[in-house]
This record gives sequence, structure tokens and C-alpha cells, in this order.
Amino acid sequence: MKLARIAALALSLSAACISTALAGSSSGSPALAVAALIAPYSPDLSALDKVTVAALFDGESGKVAAKKISVTADKITCRTSNVDLTSRSCELSFKDGTHALKGREANELFATMALAGVAPEGAAGSNIAGASKLRCTLDIAAIKQKDGGGASCSFEAGN
Repeated sequence: MKLARIAALALSLSAACISTALAGSSSGSPALAVAALIAPYSPDLSALDKVTVAALFDGESGKVAAKKISVTADKITCRTSNVDLTSRSCELSFKDGTHALKGREANELFATMALAGVAPEGAAGSNIAGASKLRCTLDIAAIKQKDGGGASCSFEAGN
């Protein structure tokens, strides 16, 4: 009986550690970059918010209003190939649909996700990087202070 309780406790602690290990976050420049690459395709952002995020990423923080913007995606899956060197793609999933990226745009997102801490996995000649429940928060007032703060993202890593 005592052994069964110890085994159950060990199993539940292992499961808790596994689910925690899949959670990830990023802040600063990588978080702003991820948000800027996802924002143009987000159905949840207004046209003004999309322009604001693009302006921030272009270094034009003086031209934007101080507020908070959230950039979210339900799931992101990016793939590159070690065999077909021309193959690069990402699929962005939102509540209201999906958007596919290819070529340079997919490569930018794949590399930026790696910079933000989403580790790619290899399988049979391909590299796959994925994240779900992405939520990036941009605090424009804090970003304007130019002290490294104001941009953060959280996500669950994996495909």
C-alpha cells in the first residue's frame, strides 16, 4: 500500500515536470520580433494595431501611441528540409482560420522562433518548430523607454 502511494506520487510529479517543461517564454527583442512577424496575419488586430507593431519593429517608437497590444496565435508550425533545400513553410492557426507562409517569410519566422526559444526538432530530413497558445504582449510605453522592457511572449513549445 505504501509502495503504491510512493509510485503514484512519483508518477504525478513526473507528469507535472513534463507539462511545465513544455511551457516557454521570451522577452525583449526576440519577443518583439515574433509579435511583428505574426501581427500582419492576425485577424484579432485592427489595421492600426498592425501598423503600430510594424512601426515598432522598424524602430519608429516615437510615432506610435502608448498603449498595450496583444498578438496571439493558436498554433504555429514551421518546417524546413535538409533534403529539399528550397522547402520552407509555416502554418499559422488562429481562431478564425489559418495562414500559410512560404520561402523567405517562413524562413524569417522559423529563425525568429528559434531565437525566442522554440527549439526545432528533426525528423527524416526535416526540421520542425512548433508552438501553441502564443501570446505576445507589447507595452508601447515601456518599449519607448528603450531599456529592453515592454515586450514578452508566452507559448507552449512543440507540435
